[in-house]
Amino acid sequence: MVYANIVYTLSLIESNMPRGKNKRAAGEGDLFLINEVSRHVNLSQKRIREYEKEGFIKPLREKNTNNRLYSSFDVAQINQINRLIHDRGFTLACLRNLMVLAPCWNIFDCQQKEDCPAYKLPWRPCYEVREYSDTLCNGPCQRCAVYLNRSVRKEKILDKP
Repeated sequence: MVYANIVYTLSLIESNMPRGKNKRAAGEGDLFLINEVSRHVNLSQKRIREYEKEGFIKPLREKNTNNRLYSSFDVAQINQINRLIHDRGFTLACLRNLMVLAPCWNIFDCQQKEDCPAYKLPWRPCYEVREYSDTLCNGPCQRCAVYLNRSVRKEKILDKP
């Protein structure tokens, strides 16, 4: 799955965000400290840590200092979660359910969903499809909000009490 907004955000990040001093992890590209990410996404460091605590992001950790290190993929995820909360009015609990119930291309507003194997198998989560077929997503499943919330119990949300 290609997250069109993420791809667009990645290009903005690459052109506007100062380069972190951190070495590249294998396949991660540039990594940024929380203060750099905070300035770029216009959120407090506390809010970014809250998104991590709630299970929507999982930044890498610097080996010696345990500092959080954010890739461009992480920054794009933070931006999308922030948009869903502030522009679309989702609560954190609603977002958690959304990650389990909705297909990834709807959550991340994918513009190329028709070309993705995950779109062709909507009953399977994207991280399961990726086990046997490459998806168009450019980020690692282990750090994607959909994957991080895979253990949340699916509940019928329209049942009568």
